[in-house]
Amino acid sequence: MIRFGLLGAGRIGQIHGRNIAASQAAQLVFVSDPMGEAAQRLASATHARIAGLDEVVASDEVDAVIICTPTDTHAELIERAVAAGKAVFCEKPVDLSSDRIRATLGKIGDAPLMIGFNRRFDPNFASLRHRIQDGVVGEVELVTILSRDPSPPPVSYIERSGGLFRDMMIHDFDMARFLVGEEFTEVQATGSALVDPAIGTAGDVDTAAVLLKTASGKICQISCSRRATYGYDQRIEVHGSKGLLKAENVPQTTVVFASEAGVSADPVQNFFLERYARAYEHELNHFIDCLARGNAMQPSGEDGLRAGILADAATKSAQDGTLVRI
Repeated sequence: MIRFGLLGAGRIGQIHGRNIAASQAAQLVFVSDPMGEAAQRLASATHARIAGLDEVVASDEVDAVIICTPTDTHAELIERAVAAGKAVFCEKPVDLSSDRIRATLGKIGDAPLMIGFNRRFDPNFASLRHRIQDGVVGEVELVTILSRDPSPPPVSYIERSGGLFRDMMIHDFDMARFLVGEEFTEVQATGSALVDPAIGTAGDVDTAAVLLKTASGKICQISCSRRATYGYDQRIEVHGSKGLLKAENVPQTTVVFASEAGVSADPVQNFFLERYARAYEHELNHFIDCLARGNAMQPSGEDGLRAGILADAATKSAQDGTLVRI
């Protein structure tokens, strides 16, 4: 039984905390959050105890710490938890600075650390990758990733998020590496504030496109937007020497109506909490299983660093209008 202490009881903390409580192989012992109401809500639902951050990290009753706090606290909390002998699961990104991520990884060495790139565990995307590895599509040549939220977050969040490339598209950078299987050496990005002028005033973009290229010439194109009027748009296309693989959006139901006027279907699922519900469950199970068996965890801290480097490069490319070589 893996005993967890959870730091941060916000939206994603609620998801992870409830998944821990539902697991037969784990127990949620502590919940910590300065917002007392959120902590109380999660603790009541999971029969966990509320404690301060310092108590959770130091407790002998905790085997693993799960970090769901704001991004600018992640690196320090990883270091503190590892120093206290805990395994760590940390939500993405590790930090908004690649240099800070490097420093953290240097301090913790080989300590068990997993980064929350949950999309790797989505059944659709995981199946797509398995088929790539099985050679179904042949040599991968061109990957297309589309990732669009139904609406933007508050500008107050934008102001401390590190920008669209580091906060939102970080998932897509990890997915690009996950699918292509090679490191990218060139990044070219562009972005605009088309959804909400206040996002531009805050120094960010809400609509962006990125081209990535590996040393062998494989290409990935990413399309990202803070607005999709039709729901949560999450699609992937992999073109290779033997054919094409696609992972489409997940609709609210599979019911289709056909008449003389045409064919209609239900909208796609509306947001990440429902779209990736199974991915979050599988992600947690992977962490628990690796910890129980002593296996290496993926996505690793190095994966977090690699995605951060791509996010930094994309940010620079969009700002300067240049191609960035890594």
